[in-house]
Amino acid sequence: MEASDPLSVPPGPGKLRDLGRFLEIQTLGLNVPLALAFVFVAAAGVPRLLPLALVIVAFVAARNAGHAFNRWTDRQLDARNPRTASRALPAGRLSPAFALGLTALSSAVVLIAAWLLNPLALLLAPVALALVLGYSYTKRVSSLSTAFLGLVQAVTPAAVFVGLDARLPPAVLLAVGGVFAWGTAFETVHSLGDLESDRKLGLRSLPVRLGPERSVLLVGALHGAAMACLVLFGIFEGLRPTYYLALAAIGVGFALTDRRLASTVSDVRPTFERHFLFAALYLAGVAIAVFVPWP
Repeated sequence: MEASDPLSVPPGPGKLRDLGRFLEIQTLGLNVPLALAFVFVAAAGVPRLLPLALVIVAFVAARNAGHAFNRWTDRQLDARNPRTASRALPAGRLSPAFALGLTALSSAVVLIAAWLLNPLALLLAPVALALVLGYSYTKRVSSLSTAFLGLVQAVTPAAVFVGLDARLPPAVLLAVGGVFAWGTAFETVHSLGDLESDRKLGLRSLPVRLGPERSVLLVGALHGAAMACLVLFGIFEGLRPTYYLALAAIGVGFALTDRRLASTVSDVRPTFERHFLFAALYLAGVAIAVFVPWP
């Protein structure tokens, strides 16, 4: 029996639903709150409208480029996997040319938005695109593909600060480390749900290499590392105490969720979905710390 997809939804006939699944719109629940949180920190409030709009456009376009390219590279593997054979590309509802065209168009949008933002953003945009697109091949050659996808997500705080402020202060590297650990934990949980199918298809991931028990231990360690980095980030950025209250709540949530995962590793969906709640809580903690005066 194939491992279930933690994000699976019934396939629908509509083109919009196909496109939404093609671009993994459902995972925006993790990406967007974290991106907005770093926007508020970088701007010490709400940034000017044009830079904010350009950062959002670049963020969405980079994400679309990565997902479209990944669907294109995985189309033959998806066709061999009963769980993914009904996806739009292997099922023929979308074409490989469409996937490549969307990848090229989205990549161009990233570069244009970066050019309109500032020279440093334009200089670093190709590096970000190389990471976003490169992931699609790492899972064929390395079990560190899961960590590489965490690195792709870790680009977010650096990209936000560079886009809005044309600088990359050292403290942001702590945020990069925090999101890297958080994102790698998130993707490791996702990979646990695909463990059997990945083994059958010869794909590599940390759960395939480590096994489920050690992968669960790794998830817990990554969550701890993420919390430590984000606490230090808040200290260096001078965020108010409410930020740390939110982190404490997230830390307790991580601990409880990891404990549940250890006892029910065959059912990763609750652990996976709670990452979205924790991301929203992080955004709320940042927003309160930035916008609400502390006595």
